[in-house]
Amino acid sequence: MASKAAGQRRRPTQERAKATREHILDTAARLFGERGIANTSTNRIAADAGMSIGTVYRYFSDRTVIVEELLARLLENIEKRATESIFDRSDASMHELTARLLNSIAEELVANALLVRALVAGVQFYSSGIPEFEPRLRLLIKVLLIQVLGPGDDHEYDVMTFVMINTGFSAVLRASAIEFDERQRREAIDMTAHMIGDWIEAEAARRSGAGAPVPRLR
Repeated sequence: MASKAAGQRRRPTQERAKATREHILDTAARLFGERGIANTSTNRIAADAGMSIGTVYRYFSDRTVIVEELLARLLENIEKRATESIFDRSDASMHELTARLLNSIAEELVANALLVRALVAGVQFYSSGIPEFEPRLRLLIKVLLIQVLGPGDDHEYDVMTFVMINTGFSAVLRASAIEFDERQRREAIDMTAHMIGDWIEAEAARRSGAGAPVPRLR
């Protein structure tokens, strides 16, 4: 009986701890976006979060850990959106599917535009979570290509995946910058999706034989 009561007491504590942790991260994200990472101390984060510096240190040992957590959270959200857009089972052309994928990622980047700018300015690529994230993204794109084109040469698919990621996501990152308005962003992403979609659909037609219908993801 005592054990059950202890469990009931612990759950609200765990929920409060999670909420406090997220509050610190949200506060840090806002401050990093407004002031930059280098100009935002843990003391400033604690003050804006309405808590003591000791409470912040209870959850994060230093500012670097907070930055790493924010980057990991951003990449996790991007991966989730990308996965949902790729594996939405609706009938779609390659252009439509690519546009949906790129727009889903752009929406996450735009929603966190100030933080993204601060992370790009303040985080070294190879000390960030991006090298661990990129292989998962490559796997998602490679699975998509196999779904559309069917089984094929593994190395060729690796190269196609590399080209698709570098073309598509370079455009998304640039179009998601604060300087772009919604119309400009949509136009840039749609044009990129057209280029990628036409390329993949031409490859699908070539593999299927002249005059064969281009496969659609189902």
